[in-house]
Amino acid sequence: MRVLGIDPGLSTTGFGIIAKVGHKVRVVCYGTIRPPSKLSLPKRLQYLYNEVTKLMETYDPHVLAIEDSFYSKNVKSAVALGQARGSILLAGANKDIPCVQFAPRKIKQSVVGNGAATKEQVQFMVKNILNLKELPKTLDSSDALAVGLCYLNQPKWG
Repeated sequence: MRVLGIDPGLSTTGFGIIAKVGHKVRVVCYGTIRPPSKLSLPKRLQYLYNEVTKLMETYDPHVLAIEDSFYSKNVKSAVALGQARGSILLAGANKDIPCVQFAPRKIKQSVVGNGAATKEQVQFMVKNILNLKELPKTLDSSDALAVGLCYLNQPKWG
């Protein structure tokens, strides 16, 4: 089973693809998608959609696991995040890939054991769980790998 984990964002979206065969879990690839900031909002959303679609076509994941929206006092930021999530969810739907959403606290609880864990704690645990030689270079990519691990940690899916 291959899972595409996504930590969505309009300026930086983290992604991580992990594969599970039997009881072994390994990282296939991870990184970030950064739409050029000079692009208009519709073009940035299109960029995200296209890049996520390319990942799906290249790695053929069985499921898309994405971090759900969180409540924010900054309405503009929350709306932008929702738009980014929407374009990513649409890419999954257009590829007929099941999409599962997890709350940030659920992801942290699943990977660290504490729903209030810091991003650095998540990054450290992702490195250890996946036996990476070094910490993922960005918090966005380690968060995306954590989303994928959260999916695999669910008894009915993993």
